Amino acid sequence: MKKIMKSWSAMLAVLMLVLSLAACGGETAPKEATPAPVQEAEQGQKPEAPVAENAKTVYPLTLKDATGEEMTFDKAPAKVVSLSPSETEKLFALGLDEEIVGVSEVDDYPEAAKSKPKMGGYEMDVEAIVASGADVIFTAAMNEQNVQKLRDLGIKLFVNDPKTIAEVMDNIKVVGKITDRQAEAQGIIDQMQKDLDLVKEAVKSVKDEDEKKVYVEFSPGWTVGKGTYLDEMLNISNSANVSGDSEGWFEISEEKIIAANPDVILYSSNVVEESTKKTLDQIIKDRSGWDQIEAVKNNKLIKIDDNLISRPGPRVTQGLVEVAKAVYPELMTP
Repeated sequence: MKKIMKSWSAMLAVLMLVLSLAACGGETAPKEATPAPVQEAEQGQKPEAPVAENAKTVYPLTLKDATGEEMTFDKAPAKVVSLSPSETEKLFALGLDEEIVGVSEVDDYPEAAKSKPKMGGYEMDVEAIVASGADVIFTAAMNEQNVQKLRDLGIKLFVNDPKTIAEVMDNIKVVGKITDRQAEAQGIIDQMQKDLDLVKEAVKSVKDEDEKKVYVEFSPGWTVGKGTYLDEMLNISNSANVSGDSEGWFEISEEKIIAANPDVILYSSNVVEESTKKTLDQIIKDRSGWDQIEAVKNNKLIKIDDNLISRPGPRVTQGLVEVAKAVYPELMTP
């Protein structure tokens, strides 16, 4: 397999998860049991919307996380740590810059995240996590062994594992409630809803027979199917994922993609082949027989910021807008 010199952090995580079942994202290997949804323990349902502009969290607050673990917060956490890029983006978007005392090594957004103390990367730094003195640790889906390792140390670990854009929005509400940032959370969700409404309104005139066929490749030789944010974005954008008959991230059949003849190809802007210095679009164009694909013939290869579409955080609907613009630029023009 060809070595990749450069790839974005979220995609590295996805591929690692596919191979190791360590976290969220689709995979071709058997899946772990589906975790319980994030919910309020007392009510047994996701938090309601919208919240008042001056809403304050009433403590003590008892919640369940994505693993079904019930925990009580006696007050707003004064120190928080994030172990994944999506959670870091949520915490900063909620205005918790001063409360954040640690992030993962792969966190690169916003810029302020880069200067925060590091709690490890794909291998967490348990000593640093303990030394941080955090009142709560937020993370995206994590393998059970690491979850238990932290909890055995008495660490309050809150795991989030949203599977859809709507669940991302609900999850932001939950984090906002824990941290007493309900108004800020509602503001984020309102903007995300505007993005959703913008795309839905723009593409509503696209008839089934006129849907563009789209192929997605964000790591050489890998594509995306059902059960992923990208597939959901394509569905919302009234376009057809040519790999939508399979689930998760998986290795492609080049012949199948040629036969599917996609109208548009979306690819990662952050991948460069080490030996040849080729970008991913060049790799795609150089494949035998791919010059006959409509997207290649018409130069409809569009690069997308990987982090916008792979992180279940507040920017995921910005990713949706970018996907819609790539597929239907004439409809998304202001």
